[in-house]
Amino acid sequence: MQKPRVFIARRLALDPRQVLGAGVEIDLHDSESALPRAELLRRAHESSGLVATLADKVDGELLDAAPRLRIVANHAVGYDNVDVPACTRRSVWVTNTPDVLTDATADLTWALILALARRLREGERLLRSGGFSGWAPTMLLGRELRGRTLGIFGYGRIGQAVARRAEGFGMRVLFNTRGGGVSFEELLEESDVLSIHVPLSTQTRHAFGPAELLRMKRGALLINTARGPIVDEAALVAALAARHLGGAGLDVFENEPAVHPGLAGRDDVVLLPHLGSATQEAREAMARIALSEVERVLRGERPLHAVNEVP
Repeated sequence: MQKPRVFIARRLALDPRQVLGAGVEIDLHDSESALPRAELLRRAHESSGLVATLADKVDGELLDAAPRLRIVANHAVGYDNVDVPACTRRSVWVTNTPDVLTDATADLTWALILALARRLREGERLLRSGGFSGWAPTMLLGRELRGRTLGIFGYGRIGQAVARRAEGFGMRVLFNTRGGGVSFEELLEESDVLSIHVPLSTQTRHAFGPAELLRMKRGALLINTARGPIVDEAALVAALAARHLGGAGLDVFENEPAVHPGLAGRDDVVLLPHLGSATQEAREAMARIALSEVERVLRGERPLHAVNEVP
């Protein structure tokens, strides 16, 4: 009897054999780079399980190319790269990796906040370029956070973890979510630092466009560790150029991996290459969950972290 094949679309933080037993055939794309679309479709063709990343678009075309597919285990909390209704219609489970990356992403959010508030990018560049000639009372003055207002757009696990960390900095916290908090308008107008923690959807795409950015408090800092398309990058560039906003810290981008050219050269912008969950502990846990879900489905069991219901 032929073993079921599991296609893993990217190198993981652990060896898949630590989780998957000898009863499956593993097809691993052992690289940090995404596969070309044609190669992704070809290698998914005989697969019963797929461990996908955010760069892998799982849509009707891929599902048509993979008629044996029983599960898409997304190596992420978000799953906007997966057409979940199309998977459900084909009786394909979709799973994600919740909980294990909450603290890692919250920590990185604060790294961006502090880097902007204390102008770390400018300071490091000054030092590395040989431009530092000694301490001066007015050199690279930043801002203190105590007494300022931190606004959180989306108050799920990560948003709440970011809020808990704000207590140590003496910040007032406001949040906006479907279940409560302040209005979106109040969040925009009151926040000295506004951090985004919602999933990408038709409702949140370009939630921060020209009108919303100009409604933010003058000099405010915008942080995005959620999904790039939530922010209209062209509008963000315009708001920064007009000095309406004081800066932006971005770990995700609207057309990732591309970065808007108007952002790359600015000293008031800190850019990171999607490092939110990039700790050894978090990435190992994410890989272990995704692989365990595949193994569970291939044994005929229901996955623990399903985002759909398969008849």
